[in-house]
Formats: sequence, structure tokens, C-alpha cells
Amino acid sequence: MNIVDMHCDALYKLQAGVGKVTFQDSEELDVNFEKMIAGGVKMQAFAIFLDPTIPVEQKWKKAIEQVNIYKQHILHRNGVIKPLRQWSDVALVPEEKIAAFLTLESVEPIGTDLRKLDQMLDYGVLSVGLTWNNANLAADGIEESRGAGLTDFGKAIVAKLNDRKVFTDVSHLSEKAFWDVMELADYPIASHSNAKAICPHHRNLSDEQIKALLEKDAMIHLVFYPLFTKETADTVYIEDLIAHIKHICDLGGVKNIGFGSDFDGIPYHIEGLEDCSKYPTLITELRKHFTEQEIKGFCYDNFVNHLPK
Repeated sequence: MNIVDMHCDALYKLQAGVGKVTFQDSEELDVNFEKMIAGGVKMQAFAIFLDPTIPVEQKWKKAIEQVNIYKQHILHRNGVIKPLRQWSDVALVPEEKIAAFLTLESVEPIGTDLRKLDQMLDYGVLSVGLTWNNANLAADGIEESRGAGLTDFGKAIVAKLNDRKVFTDVSHLSEKAFWDVMELADYPIASHSNAKAICPHHRNLSDEQIKALLEKDAMIHLVFYPLFTKETADTVYIEDLIAHIKHICDLGGVKNIGFGSDFDGIPYHIEGLEDCSKYPTLITELRKHFTEQEIKGFCYDNFVNHLPK
């Protein structure tokens, strides 16, 4: 079964392990070429994410390094992985190939320069999260105690993303920033977030937020981080993740659910879902609860049906 994964941090790991970690088959990677083939991954987002401790004057350079790692080490693996530069390219990817695209997790690398954002979009960034957990020049992240919304610069970024038909990602945003984005964005998305009603972590979405996303017919991609899946549990199982799927379905989101694993960005894993080769195990468990059509939706079809046009 074809899989879309809206979030992984393989570029971050590849950058940290230059010369030691290879995308082909390094076990250090949750997402590598061989594991993608084994897991049936048909479309993979590769996030540009920088350690927040990197000095601000170095962030653009480090972000471009990750773009170059993407081009040199991920694209065209044996001619199988093909890049998406715009969403209409999805229809051009042959069935036997894998589609890849970039996302930007926090706009800090662009500073105050919207031309740099345009450059990132030209490279093939197709989804942009305004913040990580902290505050920046665009908005407050979810762990910024001030809890402010979008700045004027953040609003200009959303307008740019609307013009370019690129997703504005609400994962990691403060609640106020979330609601600002929902008012302004033509193409909102939650790339890797779970349901707060099932696991009350501050990174998860409240029912009100989920309903707002569904009202705009936006996608919600569930994240595989145990900390966001089940509260106070030593071991988290796939059934615990399925509880989030059921909850969003109960809110009317059966056609708006996808996956955003956060592989390579999480320090530990759901039992049985340790890397992207394990998607068949997830599918087996989903078949105990959902129809084949619903599962195909979660895995691939829902996302493709919601691409900007």
C-alpha cells in the first residue's frame, strides 16, 4: 500500500553525520532508501530543521547545506526518487517511482528576507511551519510562555505561501498563532500532531483546533512520537496511535487523516513502528478497525485529494 509521510528529520541526521551516515542503508536513519522501499513509502517529506542553538547568522548557510544534502544524497537514488517542485508534479511521478519534497520547519533561516523564502520555495519547499517550539520573528511557538500570535512579518509569509499554493503548517504554533493562521491561510495543514483529547500534551491539537482544520477541509497528519501518543506510559503501542485516528474520525475527519511520522526527529518509538519499513505492521493493525478504503485514505489518498490546485 502506498504511503505518504509528511514529516521526517533525515536531513538533520545526515547533516550531523556527514561522512558517517548514508541515505542508502545506514541503520542510524529511521528513513533511508532501503527502509522506504520495504515500507511502501511513495511520497516522503524531508524537513529542513536546524538546532535552535545555532547562531542566527549561521542559520541560512546551515539550511542551504541541508538543501544540498537533499539534492546530492536523496534525489535520484538509482533513478527511483524523484523531486516535487510543485504539487502538480505529483501526477507526473510514475507508479514505480518515489516522490520526495522539502518542507521548512521554522522560518528562522530566512531572517527578515522574503526573497530567501522565495528561494526556498523555488528549491521545492512545499510546506512551511512558521516556528518550531520557540518564538521567532514570524510568530510564537507552542513553548513560548508569552503565547502571542503572528507578527506582521508572519502574516506576510502566510500571504506568500497562499500566492505560491504552499501549505502553511500549524504544528508547533502557539494557540494564538494557530488561530491567526486559520484565519489567513488558504492551505493550512498539521504535518505532525496528535489529538489532545487522547494525550493531553501541549504539542497536540485540541478538539476545537481539529474541528477548525476540518471546517477548512485541511489535512491532519498524525505523529508517531510516544510522548504525543499516550500519557505516562513506559511502552506505547500502535493501538494507542489508533485511538487518535478513531477520535479524529469521530469528529468527522476520516477523509482528512494522514501520517507525519517525525522519524529521525524522535528519540524513541512506538512499539512495532520503529522506522519507515514498519508501515506494513501499522496497516495490519489498522485493518482490525477500518475498511480498506479508509486505510488507503489515511496512507495516501486523503493527502493526494487535498493538494493545492
